[in-house]
Amino acid sequence: MTPAAAEAKQATGAVHCRAVSKVFGDSGSEVVAVDSVNLDVAPGEFVVILGPSGCGKSTLLSMIAGLEPVTSGEITADGAPVIGPGPDRCMIFQQSSLYPWMSVADNVSFGLKLRGVPKAERRETARDLLQTMGLGDFADAQPDGLSGGMRQRAAIARALAMQPRVLLMDEPFAALDVQTRAKLQNYIASLRAESGASVLFVTHSIDEAVALADRIVVFTARPGRIKAMVDVEMERPRDPRSPEYHALHDQLVDLLADEVDRAFAQQERARR
Repeated sequence: MTPAAAEAKQATGAVHCRAVSKVFGDSGSEVVAVDSVNLDVAPGEFVVILGPSGCGKSTLLSMIAGLEPVTSGEITADGAPVIGPGPDRCMIFQQSSLYPWMSVADNVSFGLKLRGVPKAERRETARDLLQTMGLGDFADAQPDGLSGGMRQRAAIARALAMQPRVLLMDEPFAALDVQTRAKLQNYIASLRAESGASVLFVTHSIDEAVALADRIVVFTARPGRIKAMVDVEMERPRDPRSPEYHALHDQLVDLLADEVDRAFAQQERARR
């Protein structure tokens, strides 16, 4: 690729969503999950999507991953339309989804095996990534022998082994205890900086959003629309005791208050 072509590709950005909507169900029983979302994610940017439960955050992530088709609008990654999953976009879910019959190292290197990477090379890559994730001593262990936090670190290593341009993370730390969650937030922030990948990270935790994001995209209650975009100017690591942290936290609380009430009311109506 020529320097001019490389520069042009970089200028396209990592992900573009144009008027993206998603409707579930048949005519007469339709549910609009995501409505007319326009979102650009720059190369290397860490974007957190914040919103109440059921607001379409995960649905948008699934469409960007190519796991769910859009109903209308268009999603592009590096200028190419997203029509299905691709190695340039790796998804990390709430559960680690490691294969229990494989060792941790074999799980991490599985995607490389599918690519035809030689065994010695993929083994070295897996061990290097596991060492980076603090799991160097567990390369030959089975996933069932790891804690929840360790399994999520292994899942992150598996995604990074593919050298994706975009990491899509759907509340990956939601099921973890507070201490493990904080530790993994630090891991992913530092690894993102090293890898240069863009990150789209879904959460309903304001503290998690403030700790991680370059930019926070606040979603409305269903149907999910973008209510606000908030740039985070604080240096990393971020001090949760600082006035800047508390000011941003309060701003996000105010932005979400009405949306949380609406989401709760929707859930109550659905139960009747």
